Amino acid sequence: DRSTRRGRRDATLLATLYDTAARVQELADLTVRDIRLERPAMAALTGKGRKTRHVPLMGNAAAILAAYLAEHRLDKPGHDDHPVFFNQHGAKLSRGGIAWIIRKYQARTADPQLAKADVSPRTLRHSKAMHLYEAGVPLPYIRDILGHVELSTTEIYARASTEAKRKALEAVYD
Repeated sequence: DRSTRRGRRDATLLATLYDTAARVQELADLTVRDIRLERPAMAALTGKGRKTRHVPLMGNAAAILAAYLAEHRLDKPGHDDHPVFFNQHGAKLSRGGIAWIIRKYQARTADPQLAKADVSPRTLRHSKAMHLYEAGVPLPYIRDILGHVELSTTEIYARASTEAKRKALEAVYD
């Protein structure tokens, strides 16, 4: 519900989680300093091995983030180290808190398939990767966005997409 501050926070969190394909801990650790809204907008995600990667923020997610940061006055000087997503006490959201938010909105959906689906922060990450692959984004770029060390890890999405196409074709011809 975008009519409340918490609802707007949750919508911003979900949009950012999907748009960046961040790991849940990367999103929990995100600080104001890690967000750049000037074009080209991007988020600096610090992942496994304390390695930082810069992920583009697309127009819609960047606009939602800009409005959210302004609403909480985090766009003003002196807030660089403040967590982007925080609880009612001002502390950064935990991994469990982020997962709880996803489950809360999943429980409210009218879509019966979505209501019983296995939806987690990781699901959103995988969905973004599949959408990028299906849109024709080259695997090395997807690898960099996801923060994979090895391209072979990212190639799972190419195989999964091929398998989905095979099953769809079999359904038509069976």
